[in-house]
Amino acid sequence: MTEFAIETVCLSKIFGRITAVAGLDLKVVTGTVHGFLGPNGAGKTTTIKLLLGLLKPNAGSIRVLGFEGGGKRIDIRRRIGYMPELPKLPFFLKGRELLEIYGDIYGLPKKERSDSAKRLLEMVGLSDRAEDRIAHYSKGMQQRLGLAQALIGDPELVILDEPSLGLDPVGMVEVRGIIKKISSEGRTVFLSSHLLNEVQQICSHVTVINRGSKMIEGSIPTLLEKLSESNKITVQLEKVSDDIVKALEGLNFVEEVKREGDKVQILCSKTGDFRADVSRTILDAGGLIIGMRVDERNLEELFLELIKGRT
Repeated sequence: MTEFAIETVCLSKIFGRITAVAGLDLKVVTGTVHGFLGPNGAGKTTTIKLLLGLLKPNAGSIRVLGFEGGGKRIDIRRRIGYMPELPKLPFFLKGRELLEIYGDIYGLPKKERSDSAKRLLEMVGLSDRAEDRIAHYSKGMQQRLGLAQALIGDPELVILDEPSLGLDPVGMVEVRGIIKKISSEGRTVFLSSHLLNEVQQICSHVTVINRGSKMIEGSIPTLLEKLSESNKITVQLEKVSDDIVKALEGLNFVEEVKREGDKVQILCSKTGDFRADVSRTILDAGGLIIGMRVDERNLEELFLELIKGRT
């Protein structure tokens, strides 16, 4: 097994005067759920089509599952599951029929494709609708069927382009659960999305791109630590005294202390959990703590900061 399921170096794609992907270096660790984030028009779908071999790059290299060329090679493409953005499924087919047809395309024997369709329909919660025509499926059900279709052939790598797009909150929860199931089976999942909350809940790693270029890449905790502002701790006290403020200012991780009535705001010069140190210092200075809150940034704030800085 290779270290990286996906690896690109200086990958570029140009359409006329528009550079859709600009020198993209991308690494997706095998066995992870990797989020691919960016605003509309950032180059996410173009990158996915390059990985699948549906588009030819103008420059750069692609390695998928350890092989050069990515999905351009038929033997590699068979090891990749793919669900496009807003999958267009033939409404006249039944759910079971669709999966069995895809199984036939993959060259599965009749019994194997029948068993596979049954197993996947159960996995995505559509067993009781297997004989219904897709025309009668809700949007969420169609997305779940699209996920099942992406798993035909037992792929090692599953690429999902905006799998939660257009879904209501219930549909998002259902899709999120399926993606977690896919990952628990040891597959690598590469997930394109602009829904930051979804990515933060299901992905272990993330790459953020804008205008075809990578802005940052790594595990979500690492990225938040790298680019987050220092934590701000707000403590409500019975009474704020000069001794308490002076004691807090003497801590080596404290950049500034502000008094606001019966509260103190402590701006830390570095990231970390300093609640115990703050509590101990206040108590030693004779203070009584009523409440404490730590304000930390999330992935959405990081994303907006990155996009704002590059637009």
